[in-house]
Amino acid sequence: MTMKRLTNKEKEIMDLYWQHGPMFVRELLEHYAEPRPHFNTLSTMVRILEKNGFLDHKQYGNTYQYFPIVTEKEYGRSSIAGVIKNYFNDSYLNAVSSFVKEEKISVEELKGLIKEIENA
Repeated sequence: MTMKRLTNKEKEIMDLYWQHGPMFVRELLEHYAEPRPHFNTLSTMVRILEKNGFLDHKQYGNTYQYFPIVTEKEYGRSSIAGVIKNYFNDSYLNAVSSFVKEEKISVEELKGLIKEIENA
């Protein structure tokens, strides 16, 4: 499953939900340093994240407590898959080959990766 990529601000919000768990928007706001975003701006962004399938909510009276429904690990996997699809013709071999050619991965690391794959 390919999920939508998060903007930097959306990722910042999701990082807070992944770190702290379920929160009301007012609680989320407390995790920001000054100058804090406006409550309504943050609330709108949280609703967008919910609409895009990253958050859900539980209603308490007339307020909502939001919680992540996508884990950080799931998002990371999806992001990597998207990069490989868009930049390496959907080929993990092309991606690894590119890292080797650009010396971003050493021969020793590559041998270790091969050993991991063989043992899996």
